[in-house]
Amino acid sequence: MLGGWAGVRYGLREGRAPQQLDELLHHRLSLSAAQVQQLSALEADFAARRTGFESQIRATNRDIAAAITVRHTYDAEAQAAVDRLHRAMMQLQEATIQHVIAMRALLTPDQVQQFDQTVEQALAAGQP
Repeated sequence: MLGGWAGVRYGLREGRAPQQLDELLHHRLSLSAAQVQQLSALEADFAARRTGFESQIRATNRDIAAAITVRHTYDAEAQAAVDRLHRAMMQLQEATIQHVIAMRALLTPDQVQQFDQTVEQALAAGQP
C-alpha cells in the first residue's frame, strides 16, 4: 500500500505541466498575443481537468486508507480502490501528454525546436 501512496504523490506532482515548460512558454519564447491567448485557454481547461483527476485520486486514497486502518486487509474493496487509483493516475498522465501536445501545436517551427528540447530534458530528468 505504501507503494500506492508513493505512486499517487508522484502522479500528482508529475501530472502538472513541467516547470521548465512553463518557464519556456511564458518567459523565453516571446509568444505572440494570439499565442498567449490560446495558451491561457489551454491552461485553464487543463487546470480544470487536472483538478478533477486529483479529486478522484484523493477519494481513492481515502478508500485505500480505510482498507489499511479500518479493515486491516487487502481485500476485494482494497483491490478495487487500487485499480481506480491506477485508472485515475493513467488518465491524468494521458491528459497531461495531450495538454503538452496541444501547447506545442500553438508554436512556430523555431519555437517548437526549443519546446521539444525542453520536453525531452524534462522527461529524461525523471528517469531513474
